[in-house]
Amino acid sequence: MQHYFLVYKPFNVLSQFTSSLAKQTLANFFFVPKDVYPVGRLDYDSEGLLILTNDPALNHQLLNPNNKHEREYWVQVEGMITQQALIDMEKGLVISIDGKPYKTIPAKAKHFANDPAVPERNPPVRFRKSVPTTWISLTLTEGKNRQVRRMTARIGFPTLRLIRCRIGKITLKDLLPGEMKELTKTEIYKNLFT
Repeated sequence: MQHYFLVYKPFNVLSQFTSSLAKQTLANFFFVPKDVYPVGRLDYDSEGLLILTNDPALNHQLLNPNNKHEREYWVQVEGMITQQALIDMEKGLVISIDGKPYKTIPAKAKHFANDPAVPERNPPVRFRKSVPTTWISLTLTEGKNRQVRRMTARIGFPTLRLIRCRIGKITLKDLLPGEMKELTKTEIYKNLFT
């Protein structure tokens, strides 16, 4: 039987069910059949939407670099981001991937007028009264290692908090960190590939 779960991966949790490291994994939060695994990953220090499944076709489609599907991230950066920085991210930036220069595919970037309604992070982002922060939405169609963090660092606004809020048309909706909900195959495919 095929299963499809949406989960909100908390901060400082590995995107896997087992680890030889003394770090929390998905198994500390989510109880799923043994053959269910995450599609793709979120870094240990990132949080947000992960899809868990035992459907190899879905896994292949989502991880195939030729299949372009949007992934939206809400990113809290250090400093008051400029319009030019957003334009530069939209055009594509040269970042370092595996020690080699890589030009990112054009993205969608926008500044939030008001901070998005997101759950508190545990532990919270370090607050410094003298250094303002800005929230942006960054939508990519690729997923290189630590790409969002590399992009914001490249434009001079380091990432403080990173939440993946959407894959295709699938969103975190009302999930909180550590929560999960199950979808049907029809719901998952319709919202990812149409």
